[in-house]
Amino acid sequence: MAIDINIEGADEAKLTSLEWIETNGLGGWASGTLSGVFSRRYHGLLIAAMNPPVGRIEFLSKLAETVVTPKGNVELDSNNFNGVIHPHGYRYLKAFSKDLFPIFSYEAEGAKFTKCICMVHGENTTLIKYEIDKSSIEFTLKLKPFVSGKDYHWLSKANNDIKWSYKFDSGTLKVKPYDNLSDLYIRVDGSEFHYSPDWYYNYSYKIELERVQDFREDLFTYGEFMVKVKPGQTIYVLISTEITTDKNADLLFKNEEERKKALVKNAAKDDFLHTLLLAADQFIVRRGKDLNTIIAGYHWFADWGRDTMISLPGLCLETGRYDDARKILKAFSKVVDKGMIPNRFPDHGEEPEYNNVDGTLWYFVAIYEYLQTTSDWDFIKTELYQILTDIIDWHIKGTRYGIKVDEDGLLLSGEEGTQLTWMDAKVGDWVVTPRRGKAVEINALWYNTLKIMAEFAEKAADIKAHMKYQQMAEKAFASFNTVFINQQTGTLFDCIAPEGPDTRLRPNQLFAISLPFVLVDNGIAANILKAVEEHLLTPRGLRSLAPFEKDYKPLYMGDQLSRDGAYHQGTVWSWPIGSYLISKMKIEGKKALPKVKKWFDEFAPHFSEVGIGQISEIFDAAKPHASKGCMAQAWGVAEVLRAYQMMKKLK
Repeated sequence: MAIDINIEGADEAKLTSLEWIETNGLGGWASGTLSGVFSRRYHGLLIAAMNPPVGRIEFLSKLAETVVTPKGNVELDSNNFNGVIHPHGYRYLKAFSKDLFPIFSYEAEGAKFTKCICMVHGENTTLIKYEIDKSSIEFTLKLKPFVSGKDYHWLSKANNDIKWSYKFDSGTLKVKPYDNLSDLYIRVDGSEFHYSPDWYYNYSYKIELERVQDFREDLFTYGEFMVKVKPGQTIYVLISTEITTDKNADLLFKNEEERKKALVKNAAKDDFLHTLLLAADQFIVRRGKDLNTIIAGYHWFADWGRDTMISLPGLCLETGRYDDARKILKAFSKVVDKGMIPNRFPDHGEEPEYNNVDGTLWYFVAIYEYLQTTSDWDFIKTELYQILTDIIDWHIKGTRYGIKVDEDGLLLSGEEGTQLTWMDAKVGDWVVTPRRGKAVEINALWYNTLKIMAEFAEKAADIKAHMKYQQMAEKAFASFNTVFINQQTGTLFDCIAPEGPDTRLRPNQLFAISLPFVLVDNGIAANILKAVEEHLLTPRGLRSLAPFEKDYKPLYMGDQLSRDGAYHQGTVWSWPIGSYLISKMKIEGKKALPKVKKWFDEFAPHFSEVGIGQISEIFDAAKPHASKGCMAQAWGVAEVLRAYQMMKKLK
């Protein structure tokens, strides 16, 4: 069930456009490209989360490999130095596959071997496994480590503060590049180490250049390992922020292999599901000592409240990871403030930010889906119920950013200069899509929140609260169907703004159908589906704005102002496709299956297009819908997985 990439005849540009990533369940990762040329500042072999899931530091950037044979030396590394590719090691790559791990196969002057990269779950440790082919010659493998010792958002620059001191003993190099960092250990059993410290300058990262950001970096090396290898031999490189003396690299690798096999044991021969299950695993990480959370996307996101709650049903419930789901729900219960869960947790321990209206409402949906899947009412009753009632009370009396129940029972939100919905791009003082007032998906979520709380109150024998929430839900339902229906189109307005209804066609109205409690009749639902299919649906997801609207942007490119101006103004998003597919199956039943299956079939090649085995955050609105943004996004994987599982059950 491996994803095999056909690299025959592929040039450097093609191989550099294909990325791989391995994660460690803490918020850290190892990542790069098939060519070895780094295209992002976020590529590296050990990015460690020192305060899981944040505090991420890139310790080791590269491990440049050279094959030393009687016929000469062959450098397998590749880099972009100010537009010049050197060396051209990608030419010796003969095959690449991604199943449980990324595996590279090389041939150079009679030397043949595979390289497998793995991160140890629950540790800031990267393993590289070299398996020498039985038909290979004997050769020496030279490994030159390049350190950066930087915050993962930054770029390393040559400086006089880096520490040149090192210690090498029994195959292990120990260094501490900067005083404020932990030690870095690199172990290559049976190796020698030749100390030759030096800076290498002007590594250039293509994607950073395209995003009009600083794109050049300098990296430091302490020298190089030399290890002699024979045909049939296996050697490991162990890279860690922890002492490696007692670590058994082979056992660590086999344990991680077994852990991943267990994740996909129920996928049978379903390659699509197999890939999604492995992709889902990469986002579920630890928060603190005992709780969990979900990384919104790689490489630059941490855990965001909205993304976490939207992702939880797909990543945790559809994969049988109920304990993870419970730990995530509990983690966010501890940071509810004024009736809101955080929008995001900053990277360096600052106070959480609460600038969102929908994350808290998605929290209710996630809890409801958890109960439907697990029947674990005791957890909800003892840990969450009182918190949920307090959240409702805050929304009734009003909380931050003008979030308050209006007289008609619908939810108002927004203040000048704030962005509260998932369409949250802001550049300076410019809120690109403010959507102040009553946004359609917010009120679909609000109605669902009230219906969910009515059920919870009934289960808790809280009869007075049950009647209160039920009456509020009925009022919201009636008002929604009065206020939001566009009589001219038979669909829904996107937002009831202070200046009047927003008629622009966006995917948000789908949530009136896809959420557990539907707000519209089948006639309106059919009109919504028709409009979405005609104007928003693409083979990679849904456009965020229809092409006929005046603010439509077909391409996501350029500097931050240009990119954020297009972010929700046409750009295709992967995650809303779940709401479309689920809505279609809800309304049309089995009649929807041919079109739903066709979409999945057309989407499958994406697993080999950018992030191997992953789903990108966004795509250009115009054909060929090039991938942009994060190369791996949690809610994209989660919603595709949730819809795919629904399709399988509907069959």
